[in-house]
Amino acid sequence: MRKVIGFFGAIALVLGVLAVAPSARAADHPTQDEARQVALKAAAFVKEKGVDAAKEAFHADGEFKHGEIYVNVISEQGVWLIYPPKPAGEGQNVSEIKDVDGKFLVKDIIALAKSKGEGWTEYRWMNPTTNQIASKVSYVKAVPERGAIVYVGIYK
Repeated sequence: MRKVIGFFGAIALVLGVLAVAPSARAADHPTQDEARQVALKAAAFVKEKGVDAAKEAFHADGEFKHGEIYVNVISEQGVWLIYPPKPAGEGQNVSEIKDVDGKFLVKDIIALAKSKGEGWTEYRWMNPTTNQIASKVSYVKAVPERGAIVYVGIYK
């Protein structure tokens, strides 16, 4: 009898783990809605407090930087103002940067921000968590009062 209970107990445990595993994976991987919400909150922060105050907040682990989520800020001319994965790149003009497929991703981000004010763009970029090139979708939000563009992406 104990063997039967032990067998069924083991099956119940495995099924329980399998039932929880997808939701655990989903919690580790941010959604597009989460990226959009962080981008909108970050844009409001930049608008209210400016780029210098945002730099400190966006570099620190917390609401603006966690897991795969981080906030990028570029100027309307394509200068990286805030880039948490590699702060040494800040101050560089990146308007000519292409993704691995040859897409001018910064020019596309600037064009989207100037034409629509906000929206989604897709490209392929190095995922700093995995060190692999992956498809990425970013939510872009213009902050014209500061001459800045905020964007937050997730890897697919």
